Amino acid sequence: MVFRMARHTSRLPEMREFYTQVLELEVLGSFIGHNGYDGIFLGKKESDWHLEFTQSSEEAVHIFDEDDVLVFYPVSHAEHERILDKIHQMGLTLMAPKNPYWLINGRMILDPDGFRIIISPLRIKHA
Repeated sequence: MVFRMARHTSRLPEMREFYTQVLELEVLGSFIGHNGYDGIFLGKKESDWHLEFTQSSEEAVHIFDEDDVLVFYPVSHAEHERILDKIHQMGLTLMAPKNPYWLINGRMILDPDGFRIIISPLRIKHA
């Protein structure tokens, strides 16, 4: 099975920059003017999942709560450290997650739409 998480945004350029610069995702594809929508597909080429962000003339309306999170698991210490360094360099604020599990097992930031993103070292492959 392949997974796609699709979300509408009013900040498509900011989403692209955040997910490619901070989380090191790749632009897998994009489209302009498809039935009134522009969009991008972000992920890793070798993965069976990707994120899709779309933008149209309609303002995005998001309803989410403090337990709604996307969790990303870097696969190496180097990748994990690079992401944490970029978070610091870009001046992003680390947030305290509501779920105490993530206080111990990850670091939380907000994407440009205000959605919670957790970076967790739990799946780092040890050599």
